[in-house]
Amino acid sequence: MKKFDQNPKDRAAELRSLLNYHNHRYYVLDAPEISDAEFDTYFRELQELEARYPELRDLNSPTMRVGGEPAAGFTQHEHSLPMYSLENAMSLDEWRAFVKRTQKLLPGKDLEFWTDPKLDGLAVEVIYEHGRFVRALTRGDGVTGEDVTTNMRTVRNLLPTLLETKGRVPALLEVRGEVVMRKEDFHALNRKQEEEGLKVFANPRNASAGSVRQLDSKITASRPLRFMAYGTGQVDWGRTDWGEASAWRTQEEIMNGLGNLGFEIPPHVRLCRAPQEVSENFERLEKMRDTLEFEIDGLVAKVNDLGLQDLLGFTARAPRWALALKFPAHQAETKLLDIQVQIGRTGVLTPVAILSPVSLAGVTVSRATLHNEDEIRAKGLRVGDAVVIQRAGDVIPEVVRPLKEKRTGAEKEFVFPDVCPSCQSPVARLSGEAAWRCLNLSCPTVLLKGIIHFVSKAGLDVRGLGKKIIERFVAQGLVKSPADLFSLRADDLLPLERMGPKLAENIVGAISHAGKNASLEKLISALGIRHVGEQTAKILAENYRDLDALSLAKEEELSDLPDIGPEVAGSIRAFFQNPENKRLIGAFKDKGPWPKGRVGGPGKDKKLPLAGKRVLFTGSLPGLSRGNAEKMVESAGGSVAKTASRNVDFVVVGEEPGSKLAKAQALGLKIIGLDEFRALCQGKGKRTEVREEGLGVLRPYTK
Repeated sequence: MKKFDQNPKDRAAELRSLLNYHNHRYYVLDAPEISDAEFDTYFRELQELEARYPELRDLNSPTMRVGGEPAAGFTQHEHSLPMYSLENAMSLDEWRAFVKRTQKLLPGKDLEFWTDPKLDGLAVEVIYEHGRFVRALTRGDGVTGEDVTTNMRTVRNLLPTLLETKGRVPALLEVRGEVVMRKEDFHALNRKQEEEGLKVFANPRNASAGSVRQLDSKITASRPLRFMAYGTGQVDWGRTDWGEASAWRTQEEIMNGLGNLGFEIPPHVRLCRAPQEVSENFERLEKMRDTLEFEIDGLVAKVNDLGLQDLLGFTARAPRWALALKFPAHQAETKLLDIQVQIGRTGVLTPVAILSPVSLAGVTVSRATLHNEDEIRAKGLRVGDAVVIQRAGDVIPEVVRPLKEKRTGAEKEFVFPDVCPSCQSPVARLSGEAAWRCLNLSCPTVLLKGIIHFVSKAGLDVRGLGKKIIERFVAQGLVKSPADLFSLRADDLLPLERMGPKLAENIVGAISHAGKNASLEKLISALGIRHVGEQTAKILAENYRDLDALSLAKEEELSDLPDIGPEVAGSIRAFFQNPENKRLIGAFKDKGPWPKGRVGGPGKDKKLPLAGKRVLFTGSLPGLSRGNAEKMVESAGGSVAKTASRNVDFVVVGEEPGSKLAKAQALGLKIIGLDEFRALCQGKGKRTEVREEGLGVLRPYTK
């Protein structure tokens, strides 16, 4: 059935089901069945339906994952069953003592234990009623937690509705789990925070907890969070024909049942048939911990039989049937030889600890990031200090603290530089930022790192053109901006050391290939605009036809786009107002690359009469509702604008137009009436009115 022939309510339900299914395949099963572009097409269609028919909006819709308006604060709610802490064992001897106590309480019982890796994140309870997500609470004090429902809706692997297993879904299901980040996602987040002069996180747990407890759910939505289920609170199967057959009787059945309902469960879970197997599993996980994708700080063992759990009961603060076996921390003592300052591509000055080399968890460590001046002051570090460093799977370890008792008096306080170490320009600490920043756009290091980013995988992905070669290009004066790359000839490269004709031709060919095949989103990402990563670049490329159109966008217009707030909009606007950047954009237009965007979103047919066009409505349209008018635009391949800007192609004026008309006239936009709009949608408009330089003439639309 064509989507424009289908009942909107049925289509919205179908799209939600599709998106939930494919989210589960991607985030939980790691087995996607469709491309990102196909997923985005479904997602945008659902967004459009919900915007056009407000009565179809649903708090459990996948579109809610982008977050909403900032909250004033968190309300408190009691857990129906307490979320207890766990008792800790710091050695296998303590584990064996726990087993003896348990066996004494359960004489003659053969004990099996379910084991989970102890994930290092934020404990959260998510609540479902009749299969629909209704609430999420932090652990809080174990009795009362904070309501973080809106934020948890944005967590990608958490389904808004449960997957039915043979029609069996509990009437009430409280699932306890941990909100975590993969290590690689955590490091990527910290790199982004550092580049933007924002606070960096000490570890994935802090990042996860801070992300869930944001008052602005859009910030939570932008963070790479995952929910890992490890147990349940209250479960009510309701009145069923199968009676008690659906009730889970063991921890193993709980975990398998949660997996079948669509929850992601931790990796490396295991049923241990005897206490000794728990010890062996603990030792196995300790050896693996640095290679795992998530931070873990131990193993949790639970008596598997739920009936035996009930018999054992609880102490005042913890269950008697579970224990957390903690790994020893990877720590070492070394000396802080120096603190050096590095400059990032956005001009951020980052202090780096230079350490006396020491072996830590099988890796020789000689450097550690200190993030910013505030961290150095907070930890009271001095050059020459004996320090404790810690590594928990991180490539770059953390300086935990100085050993003040070992000071000799020769240690020196570190004074943060007031000028850039590269260009000697004054540095500044902008309001609300933790970082000092070089503001000189011509700073050699900033320019170099900007070009390195431009050719990287996050940029244009120029194959075979790495950091070392770019450094040689810049040192020899061959390249002073990214645009200069596209003027290079093989002969220009031959004088360079160890540069033969074949390598020179390959490099020039790779640059040319990357430029010709560059998409607008890749080019925007490559520019290194502050706060603009690959996802934001994608959104911009779907809403602007080229860099010229983007450079004219106003802040309020940019802020209307999904996931782009005032800070990001201001950063984009500031970038394109900068004279040096204007020259760079002009050079791209002259030399290339100059890709066109996918205005209207992925999946739009370029043969449709309004393909790539943006239409703005103002005033009432006689005989035509605004919703149906927007449908006509989208069916003809165009997209609907919300504000007047130079990026708008047609302004359709109805009766009693608003202030948009005056703004459109001031901008010199093409203004048309309702009849002309209908003709354009049918591909019958005058050819002179719909021609655009470089795009040719729009063709008639045929179904």
